[in-house]
Amino acid sequence: MNKKDKRKFTAAFKVKVAMEALKGQSTIAEIAKSYDLHPSQIMDWKKTLSERSEELFTTKGKKTADALEDNSSLYEQIGRLGMEVRFLKKKLGQ
Repeated sequence: MNKKDKRKFTAAFKVKVAMEALKGQSTIAEIAKSYDLHPSQIMDWKKTLSERSEELFTTKGKKTADALEDNSSLYEQIGRLGMEVRFLKKKLGQ
């Protein structure tokens, strides 16, 4: 029995196919045939892209705010460690 191996697709490929389906310049069947995919797979990717595209713009600000909070705790730790190093150098130098 010739069973197709499960293929893994990159996110870039999925977006490319979903965007082509969203444009509507060719039918889902034509896109499926050209990329050797099942039409329901293309419809799933298209649905995911259209439903979750808002997240691309809304989470951008949250990630930078979270990154700044993480960085501030790291800077605090660097400052404390720097003070400890100076203290130990001073004590060992006496």
